[in-house]
Amino acid sequence: MKTLIIHAEADKVQIIKDFLNSIKVKFETKTTSTEESPYDPEFVAKIRKSEEDYKNGKVHRIPLNDIWK
Repeated sequence: MKTLIIHAEADKVQIIKDFLNSIKVKFETKTTSTEESPYDPEFVAKIRKSEEDYKNGKVHRIPLNDIWK
């Protein structure tokens, strides 16, 4: 038995699955998405909230010259 890894766009996946089924080839489907992220979901939520706050102007800017005071 051999393993074949196919990287396909979402719109082509069903076509490939149908073809493999038609020639009676067993296969597995794995999805890479944010659900399989190596990051802690709480951390990701904090980052996304921070990005949303930035978009809404909820930021506090410190001038570069004031950082070293």
